[in-house]
Amino acid sequence: MVVLVWEIDADKHQPGYVLHTLGWPLDQKTYGGSFLYHMKDRQVAVGLVVALDYENPFLNPYEEYQRFKRHPAIRPLLEGGTVLQYGARSLNEGGFQSIPYPVFPGGAIIGCSAGFLNVPKIKGTHTAMKSGMLAAESAFSMLQEGLKMENYWDNLRSSWIWEELYTARNYRPAFEYGLYPGLALSAVEHYILKGRSPVTLNHGKPDHEATREAQLFSPIEYSKPDGVVSFDVPTSLYRSNTNHDHDQPSHLHLKDPTVPENVNLPKYAGPEARYCPARVYEYIPDETGDLKLQINAQNCLHCKACSIKDPKQNIEWTVPEGGGGPGYTIM
Repeated sequence: MVVLVWEIDADKHQPGYVLHTLGWPLDQKTYGGSFLYHMKDRQVAVGLVVALDYENPFLNPYEEYQRFKRHPAIRPLLEGGTVLQYGARSLNEGGFQSIPYPVFPGGAIIGCSAGFLNVPKIKGTHTAMKSGMLAAESAFSMLQEGLKMENYWDNLRSSWIWEELYTARNYRPAFEYGLYPGLALSAVEHYILKGRSPVTLNHGKPDHEATREAQLFSPIEYSKPDGVVSFDVPTSLYRSNTNHDHDQPSHLHLKDPTVPENVNLPKYAGPEARYCPARVYEYIPDETGDLKLQINAQNCLHCKACSIKDPKQNIEWTVPEGGGGPGYTIM
């Protein structure tokens, strides 16, 4: 997900107005959609969500977002406004089928980290709050009554979170078959079965395995940024207030340093340079003219897309030693 927060003209502002879209500018095999929220103080959050199980290695989620903002229904709203902040993150959208056992020694997983996002509603704040409450109650009971923290798992499955996510479990997997089949299956699920389908659809292959070889596709030509509603990555990155101590060790490591040049570049046309929304990964020619992967860890937005989408799962994302990262204040 990539998002910008804008300050727009007062006569265009409609506090509380919400717009959700599905599909364009993405192709029919790529799941995703946009959101536009009119907030307070003439602020508008505009974002595009692109599922990381896309097949085309030439697809660039950041550039697709720039295309989206040029749409005639979106561009007039943003023209004349001021960009306040930029950000990106990966969403855990596995839903009911992907919920892990949430208890571990010394703690518990809650909220979006545990996959409690309701995908068709694009909402997870309510489930995050409720899961936090359940975890807190379980921890209190453990201290006061000697119960085990595993009680959180039992309480979670008997709460309305479990029922809500179970009802919504088939919407996202339906789109594994494409946009229109997904819409049809979702309509049946919502209007006829009302979440009571006797079948639970499974998710497809892991996101990194969905990437297909570059020879099967043609490069995508994206328009140059106009500086009005579309911007290059360095400009947007500056608006994220990202900061890492240049003296600290890189928090991004390659398990096998040879994979980028020997596999990712010749087979997938170097997708790292496109799926990252912060230009952390760049292929730079060395003194012999051969392309080598350069990791600009100081640019990292902590979106985690690289550890999810890398075709060979060769990138290890660790917590930065100095605690740096994006400095979001209004998103």
